Amino acid sequence: MNKKTIVIKFGTSTLTQGSAKLNSPHMVEIVRQIAQLHHEGFRILIVTSGAIAAGRHYLNHPTLPPTIASKQLLAAVGQSQLIQAWEKLFAIYDIHIGQILLTRADIEDRERFLNARDTLLALLDNHIIPVINENDAVATAEIKVGDNDNLSALVAILVQAEQLYLLTDQQGLFDSDPRKNPQAKLIPVVDKITDHTRSIAGGSGTTLGTGGMSTKIIAADVATRSGIETIIAPGNRPNVIVDLAHEQGIGTKFTAHHTDRLESRKQWLFAAPSAGAITIDEGAEQAMLVQNKSLLPAGIITVEGRFSRGEVVNIRNQAGKNIALGMPRYNSDALLLIKGKKSQEIEAILGYEYGAVALHRDDMIIL
Repeated sequence: MNKKTIVIKFGTSTLTQGSAKLNSPHMVEIVRQIAQLHHEGFRILIVTSGAIAAGRHYLNHPTLPPTIASKQLLAAVGQSQLIQAWEKLFAIYDIHIGQILLTRADIEDRERFLNARDTLLALLDNHIIPVINENDAVATAEIKVGDNDNLSALVAILVQAEQLYLLTDQQGLFDSDPRKNPQAKLIPVVDKITDHTRSIAGGSGTTLGTGGMSTKIIAADVATRSGIETIIAPGNRPNVIVDLAHEQGIGTKFTAHHTDRLESRKQWLFAAPSAGAITIDEGAEQAMLVQNKSLLPAGIITVEGRFSRGEVVNIRNQAGKNIALGMPRYNSDALLLIKGKKSQEIEAILGYEYGAVALHRDDMIIL
């Protein structure tokens, strides 16, 4: 049985435990828990903060001007320190990790969205844990996701995760600020995020990171709308990750909206204008409409228009009727070369391949 896919986001405060550097003993404990779940068959992705804190510590806390370039300098130095820390710890359990640095542009551009998704899924399929961070060393304000809470929600959508854990230095979401009100009560479940929910989340809680409870609420809103259950939980609670994966009630759970995760991801196909058309034969039409299958190159008769990999195209039958919309795995030039050919010939013809199908079932809407 396939275990669920979980995205876990670690804030700077969780990884440093409030100090000025990465807290190795605490990271050992985090990795032990993830290794246990990994060996149980869960598909885990890590979204990690901490690059700037790691860079600052590695350079012995230099005095730098308060500019974006200074932050990017610290991120550039700290990113390698951060990934090395994760790598060494996972090596204890013979687990490989793969580093992915993303910006908002990678997720909003269709071709880069597909490339990022394919890379993440390839890592998971090969039992490698993706370790993801924002590409702070090059990101500008225009292309930044802004914080790793929102990045983790976008990653969860990218891989169609079942759950997103936002681990923090708080117990969860309280009905008022627990730092100011000792009577504040933890809210165990939030079914719907409202203006009231946002107002009690307040601002950023720590000087070390960029996110506070408010960014976590925004991330939870994005994720739950796409059918992904989201939990804000204390990163320093013993065994928190294993207990969450085994459905123990910890922190604040934001229930997923009742939507088919795959269908919700497909909805944005409708919004894009068609960049071209692919005409398919009767066998391919039958396979797609009746057997719910992907489109293979062998079933393609003609390719019209010029389009990139990941742009939306119409799929037509031989009578000229539009029967589906989809995002092909190959651009129009490549499809012209492989149409009518067997899947095993793709690499020999193109010199590369993005898989055996021309258009995957998951990237298609039947009209």
